[in-house]
Amino acid sequence: MSERITKLNKLFKEHLGEIFQRELSLKPGVFLTIAKVDTTRDLRYTRVSISVFPFKESDYAIKTIGKEIYSIQGALNKKLNMRPLPRLQFILDSTEEEADKIEKILLDI
Repeated sequence: MSERITKLNKLFKEHLGEIFQRELSLKPGVFLTIAKVDTTRDLRYTRVSISVFPFKESDYAIKTIGKEIYSIQGALNKKLNMRPLPRLQFILDSTEEEADKIEKILLDI
């Protein structure tokens, strides 16, 4: 991965974190964390992996982001002065949930 892409991923993560705090309206008790940001080399797409706590609210969080994707994309575009502007794709990061399952299995053994 190029140094430019690495810097962009870090910048996207910071800005999206700020945007989520200010503009994303999740119900109380639902927390969202940006786990990973991965931008394609041609700068067309940025895949954002998010983790949700509690995990059972993941569907709700993904639907909420889907409803507000245009305002999130617009807010990010205003913060960045670059062309082309990558399209955001949000995916669920279930690493923590799977780690909990494995830990429970190991405790049962």
